Amino acid sequence: MARFDVYANPGGSATTTPYLLDVHSDLLNGLDTRLVIPLRSLKHFPRVKLSTRLTPIFNIDGEDHLLETPKMGAIPLRVLKTPVTSLAQAQNQITAALDFLFQGY
Repeated sequence: MARFDVYANPGGSATTTPYLLDVHSDLLNGLDTRLVIPLRSLKHFPRVKLSTRLTPIFNIDGEDHLLETPKMGAIPLRVLKTPVTSLAQAQNQITAALDFLFQGY
């Protein structure tokens, strides 16, 4: 597992939120949970004005997905299977969203 890997969402909301982004530090790989942020399909998201700093948009497999940073949570490691892609190239954007959530800047 690597930080910023994207996994298929195994939960019941997979239709609207098909992916989960792993934001867990690689230094803590020994834990049995991972901290993830839902990636929600924009076609299933109400058109409201959101801060792109808090909720940036990423394209996965040709479709735009909103990073729902305020809805992140821990899930058991066992539910995450093979990553479908990585957003490591967007590390600065993702980290900025986390900083904005936790620090307000």
